[in-house]
Amino acid sequence: MTQPVPIRRDPGHRPRLLDLFCCAGGAAMGYHRAGFEVTGVDIADRPNYPFTFHRADALEYLAALIASGEIRQFTAVHTSPPCQGKCALTVGTNASQGWGGTHEDLVAPTRELLDASGLPYVIEQPNGRAEIRKDLWLCGEMFHLGVLRHRNFELGHWSTSQPAHPKHRGYVRGHRHGIYREGPYVAPYGKGGGKATVPEMQQAMGITWTDIREELTEAIPPAFTQWIGTAFLARTMEVAA
Repeated sequence: MTQPVPIRRDPGHRPRLLDLFCCAGGAAMGYHRAGFEVTGVDIADRPNYPFTFHRADALEYLAALIASGEIRQFTAVHTSPPCQGKCALTVGTNASQGWGGTHEDLVAPTRELLDASGLPYVIEQPNGRAEIRKDLWLCGEMFHLGVLRHRNFELGHWSTSQPAHPKHRGYVRGHRHGIYREGPYVAPYGKGGGKATVPEMQQAMGITWTDIREELTEAIPPAFTQWIGTAFLARTMEVAA
């Protein structure tokens, strides 16, 4: 794979990361904790986003940065493009029950622009049929969280090793297939049936700066991207050395 370009290490300098389809900043906070200065872009207004934010169509924004050359101010790009139509819940339970509607899949056009940018990148997607390489997958149990929230990541122009996946400690609390179970994890989506309340989602994922249910259900725990960002910076330092 193409190696990442060594980044500037001036005292007090944080490498810049562009966070596309950023929602309320679950991924952004992890990268911030890893050592990045983060700029988010989302088509919806996100007043709870904790860093620099631009309201815009993410792909149009990225295309404009590439065309102007301003993309070079960034070291890497993280993306979480919409692909609800191919997540496990949509193609499984929802499809079998006739629930839900049509969904937009922006994975392929996102990848095309990311490759054109020339920067190292991450494409994040939930478990399911999203057409990404599963170069890395993470689970909340790897970080001792109160959610599982399995997520797959395609890594462009860089790579890292896959951490071990520890055995789950039990069930996700709630009803499933007509049976209610207690467990050490909560379900951070939907309502009722034993699914997590907003305070439970905040605590389980380590997200305190938003209490909007929709933003929490879309978020990934910052621990995931803190691990990814730390791995990326360590890999970049190896290349520089």
